[in-house]
Amino acid sequence: MVQSVELVLDARLDAGVREEWALLLEAGLPSQARHTGASNAPHVTLGVAGTVDESAERALADVHYGSSEPLRLGGLLVFPGRTSVVSRAVVPTAGLLEIHRSVDAALEGLPGRPPTTAPGAWTPHVTLARRLDAGQLAAALALLADRPRELVGTIRCGRRWDADARATWDVGTVA
Repeated sequence: MVQSVELVLDARLDAGVREEWALLLEAGLPSQARHTGASNAPHVTLGVAGTVDESAERALADVHYGSSEPLRLGGLLVFPGRTSVVSRAVVPTAGLLEIHRSVDAALEGLPGRPPTTAPGAWTPHVTLARRLDAGQLAAALALLADRPRELVGTIRCGRRWDADARATWDVGTVA
């Protein structure tokens, strides 16, 4: 199962993303709002592994997940495939890229790490909807076209997600 390290958004950014989830849901489209588990929150995935050992957990706890720069969610981003994913792009900053490099270093050598999460290949984003067919994708993009082009806030915390245990917990420092 998947183990991930994520950035959780501040209350204002979280609310802005949840508004977009709700718009999609109300239109009968796929939406992250359909996932009603307590662990479901808007986030930026920093790294993924198949397992996270004690050494990596300690290294992740030492990461500083905060940044003096604002966290900016930019325009819509589509990850195409048999079905598509619609996300908000996250505008990379020096601070965000440093957090990502620190997490990548903490997870180094662990199994199950997709190459798309490595520095230089990572596309920071916040997912709005998954598994959209072509018609749903067009409808979602049209529906979201009138939303603000940018949402600005801060990082609330770093978080670990353990899919095996279906649990999350805060990690590292932000201040």
